[in-house]
Amino acid sequence: MLIDDDLVSREVTATVLTLNGYMVTTAEDGASALVLLGGQGNTADTTQPDVILMDAQMPGLSGLELIRELRSLTKARIIAISGSDAPDEIGKTADGFLLKPFSVDALQKMLIGSVKLSAAGTRSRLDLEQPVISHETLAQFRGMMPETAVHEIYAAVIADLNKRTQTLEAAIAKGNGEEIRRIGHAIKGGCGMAGALQAARLGALFEEHSRDTESNQLDNRMALLADLRGAIRNLERILETELST
Repeated sequence: MLIDDDLVSREVTATVLTLNGYMVTTAEDGASALVLLGGQGNTADTTQPDVILMDAQMPGLSGLELIRELRSLTKARIIAISGSDAPDEIGKTADGFLLKPFSVDALQKMLIGSVKLSAAGTRSRLDLEQPVISHETLAQFRGMMPETAVHEIYAAVIADLNKRTQTLEAAIAKGNGEEIRRIGHAIKGGCGMAGALQAARLGALFEEHSRDTESNQLDNRMALLADLRGAIRNLERILETELST
């Protein structure tokens, strides 16, 4: 779980964690985090993180008081993060501390050995060495149509993927293997046509594992879903930089 009131810091850190195979739940303040953990009478849709990254200085519930509340609801390791040195009481109460801006290596070293990858020890299936978009397909599109039309194609791909991830998440929660297979097949086909390689590969994996009968199938599918969201973010970055109109 990541608790940070700064939108940019929260999104950047969550993206880094997701791309490195971690399942991430975010909260914009301490009160929201407690609700997600089952506090304030909440019993539905609670989360059980292995590690909590929390900004040490936020408006409202924060600092030592927030750590105490978190301890009452979870056994997760608590790592404080801040843009300035942590107060002594925070350093003594938290299980670790990271000074912003921290590197990916520093974050990984803090997490390694303390948290399971992708919720169940399953490794990330998002191949970061694979191109986000096929260079050959992109070149073909650019030879056939104006840049604005190319931009529209990938904007539509992203919009479709965002809708399908919501449907996919619901199917996973219900254990509906046939629906998972159908969605995975559609993602594989559509993204394959558009040359969205990372997303197409993950769609194929959903199709392949739709009849997974292992005991940890829910964790495997949720890990794949996190990878798919990472692939969508990669597409969005390409759209904003290389394909901007």
